[in-house]
Amino acid sequence: MKNFALIGVGGYIAPRHLKAIRDTGNRLVAACDPSDSVGILDSFSYDVAFFTEFERFDRHVEKLRRMGDDKRLQYVSICSPNYLHDAHIRLALRIGADAICEKPLVLNPWNLDALQELEKETGRKVYNILQLRAHPAIVELREKVRNTLPGTCYDIDLTYITSRGKWYFTSWKGDIHKSGGVATNIGVHFFDMLMWIFGDVKHHEVHYGDDRKMAGYLELEKAKVRWFLSIDKDDLPEDVKLSGKTTFRSLTMNGDEFEFSEGFADLHTVVYREILEGRGYGMEDARAAINLVYELRNSVPTPANGKHSHPYVEKLQHA
Repeated sequence: MKNFALIGVGGYIAPRHLKAIRDTGNRLVAACDPSDSVGILDSFSYDVAFFTEFERFDRHVEKLRRMGDDKRLQYVSICSPNYLHDAHIRLALRIGADAICEKPLVLNPWNLDALQELEKETGRKVYNILQLRAHPAIVELREKVRNTLPGTCYDIDLTYITSRGKWYFTSWKGDIHKSGGVATNIGVHFFDMLMWIFGDVKHHEVHYGDDRKMAGYLELEKAKVRWFLSIDKDDLPEDVKLSGKTTFRSLTMNGDEFEFSEGFADLHTVVYREILEGRGYGMEDARAAINLVYELRNSVPTPANGKHSHPYVEKLQHA
Protein backbone atom coordinates (compact mmCIF):
# COMPACT_ATOMS: atom_id res chain seq x y z
CA MET A 1 0.00 0.00 0.00
CA LYS A 2 1.38 3.39 -1.09
CA ASN A 3 0.90 6.74 0.64
CA PHE A 4 -0.67 9.51 -1.44
CA ALA A 5 -1.29 13.22 -0.99
CA LEU A 6 -3.66 15.22 -3.18
CA ILE A 7 -3.28 18.92 -4.01
CA GLY A 8 -6.49 20.56 -5.25
CA VAL A 9 -8.88 18.16 -3.52
CA GLY A 10 -11.75 20.68 -3.80
CA GLY A 11 -11.54 20.75 -7.60
CA TYR A 12 -13.92 19.31 -10.20
CA ILE A 13 -11.68 16.41 -11.24
CA ALA A 14 -10.40 15.46 -7.77
CA PRO A 15 -13.11 12.82 -7.07
CA ARG A 16 -11.78 10.70 -9.94
CA HIS A 17 -8.34 10.78 -8.34
CA LEU A 18 -9.75 9.96 -4.91
CA LYS A 19 -11.56 6.98 -6.39
CA ALA A 20 -8.44 5.84 -8.29
CA ILE A 21 -6.31 5.98 -5.13
CA ARG A 22 -8.88 3.92 -3.22
CA ASP A 23 -9.64 1.45 -6.01
CA THR A 24 -5.96 0.65 -6.57
CA GLY A 25 -5.66 -0.30 -2.89
CA ASN A 26 -3.72 2.72 -1.71
CA ARG A 27 -4.04 5.29 1.06
CA LEU A 28 -4.65 9.05 0.98
CA VAL A 29 -2.87 10.55 3.99
CA ALA A 30 -2.88 14.29 3.25
CA ALA A 31 -4.73 16.80 1.09
CA CYS A 32 -4.67 20.52 0.40
CA ASP A 33 -7.05 23.07 -1.11
CA PRO A 34 -7.69 26.78 -0.45
CA SER A 35 -11.40 25.93 -0.22
CA ASP A 36 -12.63 23.98 2.80
CA SER A 37 -15.66 22.58 0.93
CA VAL A 38 -14.12 19.11 0.89
CA GLY A 39 -16.64 16.96 2.73
CA ILE A 40 -16.20 14.43 -0.10
CA LEU A 41 -13.06 13.27 1.73
CA ASP A 42 -15.28 11.49 4.26
CA SER A 43 -16.52 9.22 1.47
CA PHE A 44 -12.99 7.87 1.15
CA SER A 45 -11.34 8.23 4.57
CA TYR A 46 -11.81 9.94 7.92
CA ASP A 47 -8.07 10.07 8.58
CA VAL A 48 -6.79 12.48 5.92
CA ALA A 49 -4.74 15.43 7.21
CA PHE A 50 -6.30 18.41 5.43
CA PHE A 51 -4.85 21.91 4.94
CA THR A 52 -6.20 25.10 3.39
CA GLU A 53 -2.77 26.77 3.53
CA PHE A 54 -0.16 25.39 1.18
CA GLU A 55 2.68 26.38 3.52
CA ARG A 56 1.28 24.20 6.32
CA PHE A 57 0.73 21.34 3.88
CA ASP A 58 4.35 21.71 2.70
CA ARG A 59 5.54 21.56 6.32
CA HIS A 60 3.43 18.47 7.03
CA VAL A 61 4.58 16.41 4.04
CA GLU A 62 8.19 17.36 4.71
CA LYS A 63 7.80 16.02 8.26
CA LEU A 64 6.37 12.80 6.84
CA ARG A 65 9.45 12.47 4.64
CA ARG A 66 11.62 12.30 7.74
CA MET A 67 9.51 9.66 9.48
CA GLY A 68 10.55 6.65 7.41
CA ASP A 69 9.04 4.59 4.58
CA ASP A 70 5.83 3.76 6.44
CA LYS A 71 4.93 7.44 6.76
CA ARG A 72 6.54 9.23 3.84
CA LEU A 73 4.63 9.95 0.64
CA GLN A 74 5.29 7.83 -2.41
CA TYR A 75 2.96 9.85 -4.70
CA VAL A 76 1.48 13.34 -4.88
CA SER A 77 -1.60 13.73 -7.09
CA ILE A 78 -2.03 17.22 -8.51
CA CYS A 79 -5.47 18.62 -9.43
CA SER A 80 -4.69 22.29 -8.83
CA PRO A 81 -5.15 25.17 -11.32
CA ASN A 82 -3.06 24.78 -14.48
CA TYR A 83 -0.60 27.56 -13.72
CA LEU A 84 0.31 25.97 -10.37
CA HIS A 85 1.12 22.51 -11.72
CA ASP A 86 4.80 23.33 -12.21
CA ALA A 87 5.27 24.47 -8.59
CA HIS A 88 3.32 21.55 -7.15
CA ILE A 89 5.24 19.01 -9.22
CA ARG A 90 8.44 20.54 -7.84
CA LEU A 91 7.17 20.03 -4.29
CA ALA A 92 6.46 16.36 -4.99
CA LEU A 93 9.93 15.74 -6.38
CA ARG A 94 11.58 17.68 -3.56
CA ILE A 95 10.02 15.48 -0.87
CA GLY A 96 11.01 12.29 -2.68
CA ALA A 97 7.61 11.44 -4.19
CA ASP A 98 6.50 10.79 -7.75
CA ALA A 99 4.00 13.30 -9.17
CA ILE A 100 0.73 12.35 -10.91
CA CYS A 101 -0.55 15.50 -12.58
CA GLU A 102 -3.75 16.46 -14.37
CA LYS A 103 -3.75 18.09 -17.78
CA PRO A 104 -2.07 20.20 -18.94
CA LEU A 105 1.12 19.04 -17.27
CA VAL A 106 2.55 22.58 -17.61
CA LEU A 107 1.65 25.65 -19.68
CA ASN A 108 4.96 26.24 -21.47
CA PRO A 109 7.37 23.87 -23.25
CA TRP A 110 10.42 25.17 -21.36
CA ASN A 111 8.77 24.21 -18.04
CA LEU A 112 9.17 20.58 -19.12
CA ASP A 113 12.91 21.03 -19.62
CA ALA A 114 13.38 22.37 -16.09
CA LEU A 115 11.26 19.60 -14.57
CA GLN A 116 13.23 16.94 -16.41
CA GLU A 117 16.37 18.29 -14.79
CA LEU A 118 14.67 17.91 -11.40
CA GLU A 119 13.67 14.36 -12.26
CA LYS A 120 17.34 13.55 -12.85
CA GLU A 121 18.44 15.28 -9.65
CA THR A 122 15.85 13.63 -7.42
CA GLY A 123 15.46 10.23 -9.08
CA ARG A 124 11.68 10.63 -8.98
CA LYS A 125 9.16 10.59 -11.86
CA VAL A 126 6.47 12.91 -13.20
CA TYR A 127 3.39 11.27 -14.71
CA ASN A 128 0.57 12.87 -16.71
CA ILE A 129 -3.07 11.81 -16.74
CA LEU A 130 -3.61 11.13 -20.45
CA GLN A 131 -6.76 9.12 -19.89
CA LEU A 132 -8.05 9.21 -23.47
CA ARG A 133 -5.13 6.94 -24.37
CA ALA A 134 -6.74 4.33 -22.11
CA HIS A 135 -10.22 4.55 -23.67
CA PRO A 136 -10.94 1.17 -25.33
CA ALA A 137 -12.51 2.68 -28.47
CA ILE A 138 -9.56 5.05 -28.93
CA VAL A 139 -7.01 2.27 -28.39
CA GLU A 140 -8.85 0.19 -31.01
CA LEU A 141 -8.91 3.11 -33.46
CA ARG A 142 -5.17 3.69 -33.01
CA GLU A 143 -4.44 0.06 -33.87
CA LYS A 144 -6.65 0.32 -36.95
CA VAL A 145 -4.85 3.46 -38.16
CA ARG A 146 -1.41 1.99 -37.48
CA ASN A 147 -2.30 -1.00 -39.67
CA THR A 148 -3.45 1.05 -42.67
CA LEU A 149 -1.46 1.24 -45.89
CA PRO A 150 1.33 3.85 -46.14
CA GLY A 151 0.02 7.14 -47.44
CA THR A 152 -3.47 6.69 -45.98
CA CYS A 153 -4.87 10.01 -44.77
CA TYR A 154 -8.15 10.60 -42.94
CA ASP A 155 -10.37 13.70 -43.04
CA ILE A 156 -11.31 14.54 -39.45
CA ASP A 157 -13.77 17.03 -37.96
CA LEU A 158 -13.42 17.50 -34.19
CA THR A 159 -16.09 19.50 -32.36
CA TYR A 160 -16.16 19.93 -28.60
CA ILE A 161 -18.57 22.33 -26.90
CA THR A 162 -18.90 22.32 -23.12
CA SER A 163 -21.11 25.10 -21.76
CA ARG A 164 -19.73 27.36 -19.05
CA GLY A 165 -21.45 30.25 -17.27
CA LYS A 166 -20.28 33.64 -16.02
CA TRP A 167 -18.39 32.06 -13.09
CA TYR A 168 -15.81 30.75 -15.57
CA PHE A 169 -14.45 34.23 -16.27
CA THR A 170 -14.19 35.10 -12.59
CA SER A 171 -12.19 31.94 -11.90
CA TRP A 172 -8.62 31.20 -12.94
CA LYS A 173 -10.01 29.23 -15.89
CA GLY A 174 -11.01 32.46 -17.64
CA ASP A 175 -7.50 33.94 -17.38
CA ILE A 176 -5.39 32.81 -20.33
CA HIS A 177 -2.20 33.36 -18.31
CA LYS A 178 -3.42 30.90 -15.68
CA SER A 179 -5.38 28.34 -17.72
CA GLY A 180 -3.71 28.62 -21.12
CA GLY A 181 -7.00 29.57 -22.75
CA VAL A 182 -9.62 27.43 -24.47
CA ALA A 183 -7.24 25.36 -26.62
CA THR A 184 -5.20 24.37 -23.56
CA ASN A 185 -7.85 24.06 -20.88
CA ILE A 186 -10.47 22.05 -22.79
CA GLY A 187 -8.50 21.01 -25.87
CA VAL A 188 -5.15 19.58 -24.78
CA HIS A 189 -6.49 16.04 -24.19
CA PHE A 190 -8.07 15.95 -27.66
CA PHE A 191 -4.94 17.22 -29.35
CA ASP A 192 -2.88 14.62 -27.50
CA MET A 193 -5.36 11.94 -28.58
CA LEU A 194 -5.23 13.01 -32.23
CA MET A 195 -1.43 13.01 -32.35
CA TRP A 196 -1.26 9.68 -30.51
CA ILE A 197 -3.53 8.14 -33.16
CA PHE A 198 -2.59 9.95 -36.36
CA GLY A 199 1.02 11.05 -35.85
CA ASP A 200 3.00 14.26 -35.48
CA VAL A 201 1.92 17.74 -36.56
CA LYS A 202 3.17 18.78 -39.99
CA HIS A 203 1.26 22.07 -40.21
CA HIS A 204 -1.26 24.03 -38.15
CA GLU A 205 -3.49 27.08 -38.58
CA VAL A 206 -5.76 29.08 -36.26
CA HIS A 207 -8.85 30.49 -37.96
CA TYR A 208 -10.73 31.94 -34.99
CA GLY A 209 -9.89 32.69 -31.38
CA ASP A 210 -11.41 34.55 -28.44
CA ASP A 211 -11.91 33.87 -24.74
CA ARG A 212 -14.88 31.54 -25.40
CA LYS A 213 -13.98 29.57 -28.51
CA MET A 214 -11.17 28.65 -30.85
CA ALA A 215 -10.96 26.90 -34.20
CA GLY A 216 -8.38 25.86 -36.75
CA TYR A 217 -6.76 23.20 -38.88
CA LEU A 218 -4.13 20.56 -38.21
CA GLU A 219 -2.25 18.49 -40.73
CA LEU A 220 -0.95 15.30 -39.11
CA GLU A 221 0.99 12.42 -40.62
CA LYS A 222 -2.21 10.44 -41.26
CA ALA A 223 -5.00 12.99 -40.92
CA LYS A 224 -6.25 16.42 -41.88
CA VAL A 225 -8.18 17.84 -38.95
CA ARG A 226 -10.66 20.70 -38.80
CA TRP A 227 -11.26 21.49 -35.13
CA PHE A 228 -13.60 23.67 -33.08
CA LEU A 229 -13.57 24.14 -29.29
CA SER A 230 -16.04 26.24 -27.33
CA ILE A 231 -17.43 26.97 -23.87
CA ASP A 232 -20.29 29.05 -25.33
CA LYS A 233 -23.72 27.43 -24.85
CA ASP A 234 -24.99 29.25 -27.94
CA ASP A 235 -22.72 27.07 -30.11
CA LEU A 236 -24.55 23.87 -29.12
CA PRO A 237 -26.53 22.25 -31.95
CA GLU A 238 -30.27 22.89 -31.69
CA ASP A 239 -31.13 19.24 -31.04
CA VAL A 240 -28.63 19.14 -28.16
CA LYS A 241 -30.16 22.29 -26.64
CA LEU A 242 -33.66 20.82 -26.93
CA SER A 243 -32.52 17.63 -25.19
CA GLY A 244 -31.32 19.67 -22.20
CA LYS A 245 -27.71 18.57 -22.56
CA THR A 246 -24.92 21.10 -22.01
CA THR A 247 -22.04 19.32 -23.73
CA PHE A 248 -21.53 18.20 -27.32
CA ARG A 249 -18.61 16.05 -28.40
CA SER A 250 -18.19 14.87 -32.00
CA LEU A 251 -15.39 13.35 -34.06
CA THR A 252 -16.07 12.37 -37.66
CA MET A 253 -13.66 10.38 -39.84
CA ASN A 254 -14.23 10.60 -43.59
CA GLY A 255 -17.79 11.68 -42.81
CA ASP A 256 -18.59 8.86 -40.36
CA GLU A 257 -19.15 9.55 -36.67
CA PHE A 258 -16.62 7.96 -34.31
CA GLU A 259 -18.40 7.12 -31.07
CA PHE A 260 -16.46 7.59 -27.82
CA SER A 261 -18.92 9.48 -25.64
CA GLU A 262 -19.21 6.67 -23.08
CA GLY A 263 -16.65 4.79 -21.04
CA PHE A 264 -14.94 7.68 -19.24
CA ALA A 265 -15.94 6.89 -15.65
CA ASP A 266 -13.05 4.63 -14.67
CA LEU A 267 -10.26 5.81 -16.97
CA HIS A 268 -8.39 7.56 -14.16
CA THR A 269 -8.27 4.28 -12.26
CA VAL A 270 -6.88 2.53 -15.34
CA VAL A 271 -4.19 5.21 -15.66
CA TYR A 272 -3.29 4.92 -11.96
CA ARG A 273 -2.88 1.15 -12.30
CA GLU A 274 -0.51 1.66 -15.23
CA ILE A 275 1.53 4.20 -13.24
CA LEU A 276 1.77 1.90 -10.23
CA GLU A 277 3.01 -0.85 -12.55
CA GLY A 278 5.70 1.47 -13.94
CA ARG A 279 4.00 1.99 -17.30
CA GLY A 280 2.62 5.52 -16.87
CA TYR A 281 2.96 8.37 -19.35
CA GLY A 282 5.80 10.75 -18.53
CA MET A 283 6.83 14.23 -19.59
CA GLU A 284 8.09 13.30 -23.05
CA ASP A 285 4.71 11.72 -23.78
CA ALA A 286 3.05 15.05 -22.95
CA ARG A 287 5.54 17.26 -24.80
CA ALA A 288 3.97 17.25 -28.29
CA ALA A 289 0.58 18.42 -27.02
CA ILE A 290 2.15 21.05 -24.73
CA ASN A 291 4.16 22.39 -27.68
CA LEU A 292 1.09 22.49 -29.91
CA VAL A 293 -1.29 24.29 -27.54
CA TYR A 294 1.44 26.81 -26.70
CA GLU A 295 1.86 27.57 -30.42
CA LEU A 296 -1.90 27.75 -30.99
CA ARG A 297 -2.57 30.26 -28.23
CA ASN A 298 0.29 32.43 -29.49
CA SER A 299 -0.84 32.27 -33.12
CA VAL A 300 -2.57 35.13 -34.92
CA PRO A 301 -5.82 33.88 -36.52
CA THR A 302 -5.78 33.91 -40.31
CA PRO A 303 -8.68 33.68 -42.78
CA ALA A 304 -9.67 30.10 -43.36
CA ASN A 305 -9.16 28.31 -46.64
CA GLY A 306 -12.57 26.85 -47.52
CA LYS A 307 -11.62 23.18 -47.39
CA HIS A 308 -9.61 23.70 -44.17
CA SER A 309 -12.36 25.60 -42.39
CA HIS A 310 -14.51 23.90 -39.75
CA PRO A 311 -18.25 24.29 -40.53
CA TYR A 312 -18.77 26.20 -37.27
CA VAL A 313 -16.25 28.84 -38.36
CA GLU A 314 -18.28 29.42 -41.50
CA LYS A 315 -21.36 29.94 -39.30
CA LEU A 316 -19.47 32.50 -37.20
CA GLN A 317 -18.36 34.38 -40.29
CA HIS A 318 -21.93 34.61 -41.57
CA ALA A 319 -23.54 35.37 -38.21
